[in-house]
Amino acid sequence: MASEKYVAADMGASSGRVIVGILENGKLVIEEMHRFDNGPVEKEGSLFWDMDMIFREIKTGVKKAFAKYPDILSFAADTWGVDYVLLKEDGTFARAPYNYRDARTDNVPEEVFGIIPEKELYSRTGIQKMQLNTIYQLYAHKKAHPEDFEGTTLLMIPDAITNLFSGDRTCEYTEASTSNLLDAASRSWDFRTIEKLGLKKDIFPAITSSPAKVGKIREDVAKELGIPQITVCKVGSHDTASAVAAVPAEKNSDFVYISFGTWALFGAELDSPVLTEESREAGFTNEGGLNGKIRFLTNIIGMWLAQELRADWGKRDGEKVPWSKIDPMAQNAEGLKYLIDPNAREFLSPGDMYGKICRFCERTGQGTPDDAEAIRCVYDSLAMCFRAKLETLEKLSGKKFNALNIVGGGSNASVIMQIASDICNCKIIAGPVEATASGNILAQAMANGSVRDLDHAREIVRASFQPTVYTPADPCREKYDAAYNKFLTLIGK
Repeated sequence: MASEKYVAADMGASSGRVIVGILENGKLVIEEMHRFDNGPVEKEGSLFWDMDMIFREIKTGVKKAFAKYPDILSFAADTWGVDYVLLKEDGTFARAPYNYRDARTDNVPEEVFGIIPEKELYSRTGIQKMQLNTIYQLYAHKKAHPEDFEGTTLLMIPDAITNLFSGDRTCEYTEASTSNLLDAASRSWDFRTIEKLGLKKDIFPAITSSPAKVGKIREDVAKELGIPQITVCKVGSHDTASAVAAVPAEKNSDFVYISFGTWALFGAELDSPVLTEESREAGFTNEGGLNGKIRFLTNIIGMWLAQELRADWGKRDGEKVPWSKIDPMAQNAEGLKYLIDPNAREFLSPGDMYGKICRFCERTGQGTPDDAEAIRCVYDSLAMCFRAKLETLEKLSGKKFNALNIVGGGSNASVIMQIASDICNCKIIAGPVEATASGNILAQAMANGSVRDLDHAREIVRASFQPTVYTPADPCREKYDAAYNKFLTLIGK
């Protein structure tokens, strides 16, 4: 295979990066060209995304990429799920896009269920109930600002980025599937639900299956950056879809993945959705994957908890503690002493995470953790959550899994990887760290025709990245089982 180069905008909820991927001789090399901070911006009591900043920073990264690699073939963007813009005919936004942590969706799911029963909604969309889902955001948005829905087109955030670069006005399947407004079986908009909620059908554009070529870089953008009008692709635009595409699993194997970053997305890859009442009650969701696959998963608040703790300490002490010091704090603290429910609603919003964790522990009779104990509490609690979700997934699927494939930035945190192996009593296969960017790049190569399919993409991942394997280090199971029973009580099981 001749050398091919692709550029990816890989956007997370706390940072963004522009990455070049070089595909040569069956191997992929990833090179970061530009990194920038991202996060919610507060304005008039609401939380938004700064799309002007995001677009500007991505353009900076693309320009840097071409300065070093002028023969790049294509561009694609991936981001978090659920958030959206309402695009006007002139290409501007009706309003800055809301951040999914905005409080306007508090109690909105209950309002929606008064119109469409929760069971009925799940039986069609197959999406886990979370108040941040697009369906609840749009319902709240329409109540507050109905004028925004006049003559506009709904685009999810990665589609909005693609539009800014190319003018394309479609929604990509994997990202659209996070909206709670897609029929999971037909993989098209669920217009029965949309009409019941009083939303206009004409704001919902065509859905693009990925990977696909959707256009060229706009002439004005290319001229501004001094680059050629290369191809723009739709990939697994939901970052988890791209990350799962880069799980180094063998062909025809059953595997469990955790895409571990700000969120931890825990699940398995299926050919068709699971829309049972048992699945709904277990909090599992059916999101789109590459090549028409279903990502059957559940959402867990992930390293957000640790990120927010670190931010709290930075405000208190005047400087951020480096991660190189935070992990040893967790490792040296007593394990299993404090536990929380990572998915408790109180941990969803930013600010005062240390105080929230302390109050949870005090309320549940555990006492008050210090800094080191708080970070250990987060790591232990996330690992306990992995164990609980693994048991549930095995029950729902009827399969037994003996390893967890953990990809993304969190897989680089060796302390929590070992804790997870000990608590779950199973092997952890950690890596690649750059799973999302790798999946994005390989999907572009699939759209280009140089990578055959998902199995071929994973073959390239296995050849390119050496995962780290963790195995249980403590044969004494009694203390883990006792702590796990305590955790189940805390989460109401």
